[in-house]
Amino acid sequence: MTQDPVKGPASYFPSIEKKYGQPIAHWQQIVRDGYPARHMDLVAILKDEHGMGHGHANAVVAHTLAQDGLK
Repeated sequence: MTQDPVKGPASYFPSIEKKYGQPIAHWQQIVRDGYPARHMDLVAILKDEHGMGHGHANAVVAHTLAQDGLK
């Protein structure tokens, strides 16, 4: 039995970790520290303060919000 490929925001995680040199848990903590900000405000934090690209930032925020039951 083969595993299904990872889909959705989590599919970006290996490239995010490789490109920015931190585990996803690091980026998720930054998002959580920004609560209760709105989705796009959290994306802006990752982009403006940490140099993350829009797609990567959006994936981390979307996954974290969903994981925390906020989306």
